[in-house]
Amino acid sequence: MLFAEVARVSREIARTSARSRKTALLAEFFRAAEPADAPVAIAYLAGRLPQGRLGVGWAALRDRAEPAARATLTVAAVDAALTAVGALSGAGSQAGRRALLQELFAAATAGEQEYLLGLLTGEVRQGALDASAAEGLAAATGAPPAAVRRAVMLAGALEPVATALLARGPEALDDFALTVGTPLLPMLASTAKSVEEAVAKAGPCGVEEKLDGIRVQVHRDANGVRLYTRTLDEVTARLPEVVEAVAALPAERFILDGEVLAFDGTGRPRPFQETAGRVGSRVDVESAAVTLPVHAVFFDVLSVDGRDLLDLPYVERHVALEALVPADLRVRRAVVAAPEDPAQLRAATDFFTETLGRGHEGVVVKAAGSPYAAGRRGASWLKVKPVHTLDLVVLAVERGHGRRTGKLSNLHLGARDEDGSFVMLGKTFKGLTDELLDWQTERLGALAVADDGWTVTVRPELVVEIAYDGVQTSPRYPAGLTLRFARVIRYREDKPAAEADTVATVRAAHAVG
Repeated sequence: MLFAEVARVSREIARTSARSRKTALLAEFFRAAEPADAPVAIAYLAGRLPQGRLGVGWAALRDRAEPAARATLTVAAVDAALTAVGALSGAGSQAGRRALLQELFAAATAGEQEYLLGLLTGEVRQGALDASAAEGLAAATGAPPAAVRRAVMLAGALEPVATALLARGPEALDDFALTVGTPLLPMLASTAKSVEEAVAKAGPCGVEEKLDGIRVQVHRDANGVRLYTRTLDEVTARLPEVVEAVAALPAERFILDGEVLAFDGTGRPRPFQETAGRVGSRVDVESAAVTLPVHAVFFDVLSVDGRDLLDLPYVERHVALEALVPADLRVRRAVVAAPEDPAQLRAATDFFTETLGRGHEGVVVKAAGSPYAAGRRGASWLKVKPVHTLDLVVLAVERGHGRRTGKLSNLHLGARDEDGSFVMLGKTFKGLTDELLDWQTERLGALAVADDGWTVTVRPELVVEIAYDGVQTSPRYPAGLTLRFARVIRYREDKPAAEADTVATVRAAHAVG
């Protein structure tokens, strides 16, 4: 497949907001695609590079070769070139990357160059593309859309499903089953403003502690224990104390969902950054497990001894969880069997208050009949926190002055729009400790794509959790809204930009306020 075809379809998708039109474009695209090209082409359409970060700065992209007169680049050739760029390291690697990129740009037409530049700088974004792509893939292959969506859920990504479907047709969907050792995307929670609101929406439910830790999915079979983060990265070797605890559980094969976090001597959770640093570190793991041990706390079970529990209601999965996991490794919860009972509702709100008193973030209200909808954020799980917070994306940062001279300080904050772009909502430098300021200066410097001497524009990849006191109208910003008294709580490196909060969420908060 020609790379120019990917660029063309991407531009057409970006120009339409109609879900049906996007699906039709993608169905046509898949019908013409070779199975081997599908994984890379899907990643490009979604604005992702299969190689991940390539270490390419703006300087390597500023002076580009003259464009080619006609399109000859294939998807495979672009992928091979970018793989070669990513493989370079050490002395002379910057010059080597620049030379390889010049060669690639010289083979690209003007339109292809523009699209390549967007891919390399993180500027290609397509709203809800994976959902539309699953529908388009179903239309192109004659497979039931629901079966395609479930296969994507179980595979953890669209790409392997597309490859199999395009090669073998709908029967290939039988390949995708819940399998111990193959991580799947976690179920996510929407937001409610209060316990009362959440219970009213959920009906009969469980009200669980919301822990301020790192989401972890645990798989155990005859080959041992494996641990995966919410982004499906394996972290088994970094958490030997969790592996040991899981190995002691009384079953041969299972998949658990939970959090890992560190506690202080009084049993309160330690700051999130400490837990994140421990989980992220690959250095001297055995010593770290002694000096800053983390503990697993589980709240769901997806499979036990070959039995797939995904489609069971929450209450039945919790029975299975209780049979497998002892109380000290399970999340605390309150049960609301009759939401109309004032005493049960008071007990739920009291549980929320007690949870905050134990140092946790809040609660998650889970509808009694809800299945485990992997990779989706629905209304059957509702998180309640005591303060207004948003997970926003850093779009740019201003250079500091005074005592912050030499640092990257004032953050430009953006929310996701429905077309996949990011809309700026305001700025903040509040809440930054000296340590966090040093960290963000280094981290955002590595994401820089442009610098006018005062404002550094960065790839929109880094998610930051922001607390705010309210939303107010502002003609200064594109959405006509800005946040009042925004301040940084923490960075969320465990969360991709595609899961940041939306402009619609901010508008809803403004309407209620």
